[in-house]
Amino acid sequence: MARSTTSSFITEVPLIVNSKQEAELLSRFQAGRQLYNACLNEAMKRLKLVRNSELYKTAKKISRTKKKERCEAFKKATEQYRYSEYDLHAFATITSKNSKWIAEKIDSNTQQKLATRAFKASERVMLGVASGVRYKVPSRFRSLEGKTNKQGLRWKDDCLVWGNLRIAPIIDLTNPVIKHGLESPIKYVRLLWRILNGKRRWYCQLVNEGLPYLCTRNYVSDGLIGLDLNISNIAFVGDNHADLLPFAENVPTFQKEIAAMQRKMQRSQRVSNPDNFEPNFKARKGRKTVVKKGKNKKGKRNWKKSANYHKAAQKKRELERRKTAYAKSQNRCIVNEILRHGKDIKTENVSVKGWQKRYGKAISAKSPGFVQSELKLKAERAGGSFTKFSTSSTALSQTHLDGTRIKKSLSERVHRDVTGIPEHQRDLFSAFLSRSVNQEKLVLQDAQTEYLRLEPALLEAYQRYLTRKQIGKSERRQSDSSSERVSNKLLISSQIARKGDKLDVDVA
Repeated sequence: MARSTTSSFITEVPLIVNSKQEAELLSRFQAGRQLYNACLNEAMKRLKLVRNSELYKTAKKISRTKKKERCEAFKKATEQYRYSEYDLHAFATITSKNSKWIAEKIDSNTQQKLATRAFKASERVMLGVASGVRYKVPSRFRSLEGKTNKQGLRWKDDCLVWGNLRIAPIIDLTNPVIKHGLESPIKYVRLLWRILNGKRRWYCQLVNEGLPYLCTRNYVSDGLIGLDLNISNIAFVGDNHADLLPFAENVPTFQKEIAAMQRKMQRSQRVSNPDNFEPNFKARKGRKTVVKKGKNKKGKRNWKKSANYHKAAQKKRELERRKTAYAKSQNRCIVNEILRHGKDIKTENVSVKGWQKRYGKAISAKSPGFVQSELKLKAERAGGSFTKFSTSSTALSQTHLDGTRIKKSLSERVHRDVTGIPEHQRDLFSAFLSRSVNQEKLVLQDAQTEYLRLEPALLEAYQRYLTRKQIGKSERRQSDSSSERVSNKLLISSQIARKGDKLDVDVA
């Protein structure tokens, strides 16, 4: 019998942890990390035995059309070598008891959850989703969670309770999001830590049952939305409104600051590890002779990292964290704006991974994949739909209202239709056409009928885009420094994580 699933959301609460409690928590995380690695190692051993068995090889030869017979054959192969989630639970219990100190630090529920976590990681390899697993080092093992809120790691009387530890939280009852989370039923509790401004901060995540708090300004409307996702912006056309919104507008990139930290780290590495670099050499640069630094020597080498290197690396990580936090906050605002105009979404099935390979840092700064996944999640949770269709069968950027297809270069951002209608922004017109896609085909008759009604909204959106673009150019001429842009009024909101401040992200 399949497990019953209910809607869930997360309420995150910061914790007040003193030095004694932190030392105890770190020792428990160390025990949890070692148990996880042991379970992961055992799962991979059993998976290897399953794959090498005759039963598994026979199961692979069964036709995929015979689903029931194929599943039964694979089940027998996994049962032969006890490769299952519950068998790994038993292994985790035996391992923790044999080690003694792990059983003292980690309760049975948390042990089972660690085993489940390890099994799912190995299962991804078995299904071909992942190529391998990663064993956790202390700096990358950052969370532990329980199974229920009845025993072990749990939330009780507005405190985090774990054995003899009782940790008080920082609760802002004036925040409606936190208040809603505390009043909702709790499924289980997750404990985690993050490094903010070079210091470890502890948080408790309550996994609540039900739906998250919905702000009055972040309502979801009924209606059809046509989307066109790009590298730096997203165009949408609803029943009565259209717009072209930039991702992470005015995001502070900290390029100069990060580059300075990288140079400092490189200098430190060259001083601490002179044998790991090739000797410097002279080279001609125009009429001058300049000295160039030697490259890293090939092969695996031991690297010494000084205290200055670690300080520079920490500052670089903090800048990157602030940049990412701001981009996520801004992109969530875009998602909420789109859902105000409709929850049934149609969009092209674009490859964001392909963009990552081609454009790299531009994709990292703007995060179009994050916007797409958030839209899908929130639309489906609100009872809407998120439909993707093939780009090759529709070719919306090339299509005109009469069905003619004329290929455009990527630099051509204006759509001039052969039917003689006014000029439109290319992405907005593609988003408009996506509303009329049905079962992987563009229904031109529907698009022609809708155009007369939506033409004013498309032209208004195009004009807003041109105005926004002109304002952005004038602002860039005034200041090109990322540090100066951070001090602008737009960036002094609570959405930016600054030293000494907490990040305030809209959860709804």
